[in-house]
Amino acid sequence: MIRDVVLHPDPILRAPCAPADEATDDLARDLIETMYAAEGRGLAAPQIGVSRRVFVMDCTWKEGVPDPRIFVNPEIVARAGRQVNVETCLSIPDRPRRLARPAEVTLVFDGPGGRQREAFTGFAAACVCHEMDHLDGVLVLDRPEEPA
Repeated sequence: MIRDVVLHPDPILRAPCAPADEATDDLARDLIETMYAAEGRGLAAPQIGVSRRVFVMDCTWKEGVPDPRIFVNPEIVARAGRQVNVETCLSIPDRPRRLARPAEVTLVFDGPGGRQREAFTGFAAACVCHEMDHLDGVLVLDRPEEPA
């Protein structure tokens, strides 16, 4: 089901999320459908009004290669390097920000069969960091903007 995207300054966007329980299939499906409908590449549960540690992303669908990913109770366990990108946020429309993020991150998350570990680089690493911020109640507006 496509849901409304919560917009800043709604207080749910500033609250750290509680861990997700086992019943995340419907939430994940709603997140993916809403992300695609809003033409985003990532979406976190608080952005649809659910304060749980779940986010989805698909960094390649706009290039014609859909690869929807679901991350439940994620945790960044390693960071390396530095990159600067212009980021946009579905909850803060029309306010792009030039931000520094790690060039590589390693994420641990709940998946089929238990905890999984995966490394991300480049744009996908920045997307992971952006969505993880949402789960911690941090917005792109809270990050220092990089000079052009």
